[in-house]
Amino acid sequence: MVSEELFKNLVAHAKEYGFIFPSSEIYDGLSAVYDYGQMGVELKNNIKSYWWNAMVRLHDNIVGIDSAIFMHPRIWEASGHVGAFNDPLIDNRDSKKRYRADVLLEEHIAKIEEKITKEVEKGRKKFGEAFDEAQFRATNPNVLRNAAKSAEITARMNAALNANDLGALKQLILDCEIACPISGSRNWTDVRQFNLMFSTQLGSVSDEANVIYLRPETAQGIFVNFLNVQKTGRMKIPFGIAQIGKAFRNEIVARQFIFRMREFEQMEMQFFVRPGEEMKWYEYWKNERLRWHQSLGLGKEKYRFHNHEKLAHYANAAADIEFDFPFGFKELEGIHSRTDFDLRRHQEFSGRKQQYFDPETNENYVPYVIETSIGLDRTFLAILSAAYSEEQLENGEERAVLRIPPVLAPVKAAVLPLVKKDGLPEKAREILQTLRFDFHCQYDEKDSIGKRYRRQDAIGTPFCITIDHQTLEDNQVTLRYRDTMQQDRLPVAGIHALLVQSLKVMGEG
Repeated sequence: MVSEELFKNLVAHAKEYGFIFPSSEIYDGLSAVYDYGQMGVELKNNIKSYWWNAMVRLHDNIVGIDSAIFMHPRIWEASGHVGAFNDPLIDNRDSKKRYRADVLLEEHIAKIEEKITKEVEKGRKKFGEAFDEAQFRATNPNVLRNAAKSAEITARMNAALNANDLGALKQLILDCEIACPISGSRNWTDVRQFNLMFSTQLGSVSDEANVIYLRPETAQGIFVNFLNVQKTGRMKIPFGIAQIGKAFRNEIVARQFIFRMREFEQMEMQFFVRPGEEMKWYEYWKNERLRWHQSLGLGKEKYRFHNHEKLAHYANAAADIEFDFPFGFKELEGIHSRTDFDLRRHQEFSGRKQQYFDPETNENYVPYVIETSIGLDRTFLAILSAAYSEEQLENGEERAVLRIPPVLAPVKAAVLPLVKKDGLPEKAREILQTLRFDFHCQYDEKDSIGKRYRRQDAIGTPFCITIDHQTLEDNQVTLRYRDTMQQDRLPVAGIHALLVQSLKVMGEG
């Protein structure tokens, strides 16, 4: 099954089993806004805990806060969001569809890179074990031609973006002969900048003085609380402040399910360091964050770094951790060296010093910042897309299964009486009571045991505990493993310990 078809099935599966619903669906929905259902909110909360434990609980020098969504409008002037938080947009006159100019170009570059990959694979098949990929890439005419084309387009795009040259962006789209995916035409408008912040009014009088914004990122809430946290927590450089919270962006080109939404959640950590030491910590957090992602067990080959050539106005280094989604490698987390831009700007705009006195060097300075910013919704989608599979079993049956990492699974164990009589439900509920305070469990007695197993596979439950007539005699249950469908007999007294051992990650259990 091709990735596109599999992704459509995943989206349908997410709705059918209570993970994600279109928001306001009975009113025909609201574009690029989604609600998390009963399974989705459990998975989402587990991801939050997994990240929070890794970032805050396991570090002595990182603490968490929860700042407000509404903030003083001057904050967004200081951060540059009022003047520079824009997307370059272009419309196709025939389809009436709007696109981000840089995304159109990036997708065009990705197609060129795909041609290079296919050429390399052809060479690998032709030469077998004697194949030298490095030499092939350095000498094959088709690879060299496409690599040069990719490099030229990338350089022109970055130069245009850095210079905010919208005319050059349009010309590059025309030169690359990029057509609208809907109409197939190249009838493009000029490129225009569009600010992504949502604005609203504070108070009852609607005038310019009362305009405030829904925060487009959670980072600024950390920066304006830098000294509050440092002083009350007696924190010493280097130290970090972490936060999980909602952010809002008026995305015109929102797509790919929950990958790009107008209301989303971020998990961010700002790490304050001495000036001059920022690159050391930048490399440290790049590697540390990649290790965290790989600890989920979704496959190391699904991750890669993408170093930024075009840097944001506040950064002196930036990289993305990209994940191989069903629609290709896309950004999952950003690691940025933000220099001292944010604290200095807030110092300038507020008139209050944002300096740290370093007792080791006996000097005052504005710290530099390393940021790690991960999209919670994108992480949710990465886990769901990597976990979902449709399998043909040996007996001819099919099953849809979510191989979600057990520590993140919405339901850890299902307790299932074989039949609804003979004292089996009573025994099953007795076992359930011993587990439910430590693990999120489900009780299910409806339908055949096979159908119940399929339902649990579909929501990603790693263990099914079946109580049968033999259980009443020997106090043992049948434990079924989701991934292998293997079944073992286990004493009731050993269930809790087995679940603790299987789910014990970062203190979870």
